Amino acid sequence: MAETHLDLRGLKCPLPALKTRKALTRLVTGDTLIIECTDPLSAIDIPNLLQETGDRLLSSNKNGEQLLFRIEKS
Repeated sequence: MAETHLDLRGLKCPLPALKTRKALTRLVTGDTLIIECTDPLSAIDIPNLLQETGDRLLSSNKNGEQLLFRIEKS
């Protein structure tokens, strides 16, 4: 199982969700994707994206303006 890091800080909606979707297509089941972003709408967009894709949100944290998501590819 691989772990991939994606730095999406500074990107505005809808780019974080679109780049997350693209990154998930390159992963295999069990891989982890870690996403860093600063767009506040990502707190809504990323979980909604995962409901569509069926992938699992392992954790989401907010540290100041930075959002951090850990996603497991299903």
